[in-house]
Amino acid sequence: MKPESIAFGIAGVVFGLIAGWIIGSQQAGLRPGQAPVAASAPAQQAPAAAAPSAAILDETKVKALTTVAEQQPTSPQPRVELGNLYFDAERYTDAIKWYGDALTLAPTDVNVSTDLAVSYYYTNQPDRALEQFEASLKLNPKHTKTLLNQGIVRAFGKQDLVGAEQSWQQVIQLEPNSAEGQAAKRALDSLKSAHPGGNTATAAKPGA
Repeated sequence: MKPESIAFGIAGVVFGLIAGWIIGSQQAGLRPGQAPVAASAPAQQAPAAAAPSAAILDETKVKALTTVAEQQPTSPQPRVELGNLYFDAERYTDAIKWYGDALTLAPTDVNVSTDLAVSYYYTNQPDRALEQFEASLKLNPKHTKTLLNQGIVRAFGKQDLVGAEQSWQQVIQLEPNSAEGQAAKRALDSLKSAHPGGNTATAAKPGA
């Protein structure tokens, strides 16, 4: 999976959309020497915040890892690393293939499941992304990165602010002082600022 990307930051709320998300999930820790990197959300879903450009795909590393994957048909790790490379390069269809292969070999890996879901979202499949998040939460109902991203996709992909609020509230209840908890708080604060009456159910309905 992609270990350094995580859902962070909100620039504000407009009707049915929350601008400025950076989306992804994260394993424990970054790769040595790497700073957090994430891709911007699809333009048709929400205006993207300024984000680093896609990493250049290291074809040499891809070939080497592909060879390792072929030599180790039961190992998920080279497939996860290939998924990471393609995700970093914003080649999400390729990332889906490798994350999917890794998840077949390691079906209880909640992190890979969640990165697969994020990749679905970036290929304009929000419903499939949400289904995969649900699969992640069956593996670990307290996985805050999954819950945070679930809220993002609910807000962006489905304009479901009520559902998004529910996801973010769970993150805050579980880990209020974590990076995910702080991001969820910013999300909820933005919702309250946009809808001071607190009626997000109305706000989530087109034309309300």
